[in-house]
Amino acid sequence: MFWGEQPPFMPFGCGGRYFFGVMPSPTNHPDSPRRRLGWPLALVLIVLLLALLAGFLFYRLETWPGRTAHESVAALEKIGRDARNEFVRLAHLQPRVKVNNRIYLEQTTTIAQLAVLQRRVEVEHEMLHSWAGSTKRIRLHGTFVVKAGFDLRKRFTVNVGPQEVLIELPHAEILSLEQEKVEVLAFENGLWNRISPNDIEHELAALPELAREKSRPLPAEAEATFTRQLLEKFHPPRPVHAIFPAPTPAL
Repeated sequence: MFWGEQPPFMPFGCGGRYFFGVMPSPTNHPDSPRRRLGWPLALVLIVLLLALLAGFLFYRLETWPGRTAHESVAALEKIGRDARNEFVRLAHLQPRVKVNNRIYLEQTTTIAQLAVLQRRVEVEHEMLHSWAGSTKRIRLHGTFVVKAGFDLRKRFTVNVGPQEVLIELPHAEILSLEQEKVEVLAFENGLWNRISPNDIEHELAALPELAREKSRPLPAEAEATFTRQLLEKFHPPRPVHAIFPAPTPAL
């Protein structure tokens, strides 16, 4: 054998068995313990996962009506709280809030009245009285500050239902009539028909009544103003209707 030559069947690597391909390998044994245990374990896991999924779906279907009802009531209560917050902001009043005709919040307030509008009103009144050819005359001009709004001791109700929000309010009214100034435009005595203190008192008393009569449209304007201010900020995801007057009596 020459130098550098190799015998034809000399083993190499870890032995000659590699040459003939007879080296045993774990992957070449289909009946190994790992393979025998793999498929049953996988099948058990799959069955377990399917059972868990079926149980979860059954639970969701079983509790769906209750969860839906709870979420619906919670959404209505949130609308009621939003309405309450707007009333507090505008009127320092927490109205009675009903959710599905069930009382959710009772009415409370820190003030007795809410003035929505204030208007300056000017009126004049004249008295002419003749007796035996003698005439006396009084003419007065009065300026009054008139406030219109709501008596917060009356019932304010927000009824939140699944289809609409119904706001029941009392009618607005004249809250105050304050005399600001009275001017005497004419004060004329007759020769024997003299102006008496009763005449002056009667004419002065007529001015506030005239101012009140002139302010008759003011409560309706106060209702419209308050409703507009409320609905500008209160936007629930269902129609809102405001009605006057509230059918419930005063507190």
